[in-house]
Amino acid sequence: MKLIRLICFLPLCVVFFNQVLAQKTNGISKVWVADNGDGTYTNPVLYADYSDPDAIRVGDDFYMVASSFNCVPGLPVLHSRDLVNWELISHALPKQPPFDVFDKVQHGNGVWAPCIRYNKNEFYIYYPDPDFGIYMIKASRPIGPWSEPLLVQAGKGMIDPSPLWDADGKAYLVYAFAGSRAGVKSVVMISRMNPEGTKLLGNSVMLLDGHKDQPTVEGPKIYKRNSYYYIFAPAGGVPAGWQMVMRSKNIFGPYEIKIVMAQGKTDINGPHQGGWVDTKTGENWFLNFQNLGPYGRVVHLNPMKWINDWPVIGVDEDGDGTGEPVRTYKKPNVGNTYSKMTPPESDEFNASDLGLQWQWQANYQTTWGYPSGNMGFFRLNCIPRPADAISLWNFPNLLLQKFPAPEFTATAKLTFDARFDGEEVGLVVMGMDYGTLSLKRSNTKSEVQTAFCKQAEKAGKEDITETKPFDSSTVYFRVQVRKGAECSFSYSSDGGSFTSIGKSFKAREGRWIGAKVGFFALRNGVINDAGSADIDWFRIEK
Repeated sequence: MKLIRLICFLPLCVVFFNQVLAQKTNGISKVWVADNGDGTYTNPVLYADYSDPDAIRVGDDFYMVASSFNCVPGLPVLHSRDLVNWELISHALPKQPPFDVFDKVQHGNGVWAPCIRYNKNEFYIYYPDPDFGIYMIKASRPIGPWSEPLLVQAGKGMIDPSPLWDADGKAYLVYAFAGSRAGVKSVVMISRMNPEGTKLLGNSVMLLDGHKDQPTVEGPKIYKRNSYYYIFAPAGGVPAGWQMVMRSKNIFGPYEIKIVMAQGKTDINGPHQGGWVDTKTGENWFLNFQNLGPYGRVVHLNPMKWINDWPVIGVDEDGDGTGEPVRTYKKPNVGNTYSKMTPPESDEFNASDLGLQWQWQANYQTTWGYPSGNMGFFRLNCIPRPADAISLWNFPNLLLQKFPAPEFTATAKLTFDARFDGEEVGLVVMGMDYGTLSLKRSNTKSEVQTAFCKQAEKAGKEDITETKPFDSSTVYFRVQVRKGAECSFSYSSDGGSFTSIGKSFKAREGRWIGAKVGFFALRNGVINDAGSADIDWFRIEK
């Protein structure tokens, strides 16, 4: 009996050990931690592409959402207890509608700047799709499950929605326009909304024409404080813009306008749109993004003070009412001290679900790949290349994650089960320019090769830069990313000694997103049982 119990217990021990190992490896980032451990933090609090952040506080907890565009699963939801240490807890959009559209790659389309709110014990996310309209989803818990997307208002070019439920029970939605779709921009609009938040009522009203003094105004977020309605919105464009705030005691205006944060003398360009949150101790903070090109739109945390019923964001050393963003600053006082926390990066692939850090370029199809649970790898299948394909730009089955820091090294171990010539698996640094390191079967033999594609978004062709024979099915791939997003590849047969291959190249951002790193698996033609790669692990280190 004791022997039987021991045998039954052993699988549970293996499962527990795998889970502990995964947690240990997937723990605190080895390349960027904003919490300095001495009561201060250094911006960005998230050195990763969580663009257009918006946040709320519910009790002791802070929740943040960000744009995800065509990447699936979409609408990341992050959680923090102190505004500095963040964990990625879910994606609110496992599949993006309309499905017939987003089953194909739609670079730069899809989920633009979302807004998260808490009303009557439910979490709401409003997000725009600039080609279809404004959607709403809701959930009783931020981890989900979230409801199916409801199209609150159909319309081309409507972006950046922000709801407000007023004290009298009336509801409103503020939004802006994308000039690329609507043909107009630089205005802030408001519409009445039914109390359920499911549809707009009547005509929209223009609150601001920013063409003269607040060009390219967008990303409005509406709040109410001390009988004033406030609309926080960035203007001046992403690279060099500023934070503007409007206020009025009538929700339909007229509104006064004040610039409350700008780059000033700092090296933090264009402090852009975000969200205001307060703490239970009475402090005020603002989460916003900074555009860093190939690293994407990284998230900053700035202190905020109310002076004469106007917010001042950042540090206002000259007292003119316009703050400047901070680089290193005292952590928020939230009434307690919490452990360091970062979104996941490395992955041992020991779980039954794919890690939250991973996204595809389009709605996921089961045949692309799947976890193996306790077998300890992720199976990536070789999917047929389109006959006219010249690059990876429009391949949906790329498994990718965000750049996590200005400098890092990503290493992966995988085993390639090649069954036919023309099958290929590899590591990719993906963007409008990209590079690959792959293992490919040609003439019944395997070879390691690098390739580079310039201006993939403009139909640039992929060119092979170097090829070397390789006689093992198990390979270790590595990419080193240095400051300025300069990348170089190397490979190994034993995981100890690595050989450099190909030319170094500079990563480039995607369309509205930062560069990404991850995997691909492809083949020539259709077969009834294609080859595959089993990814044992993926680790990000210094």
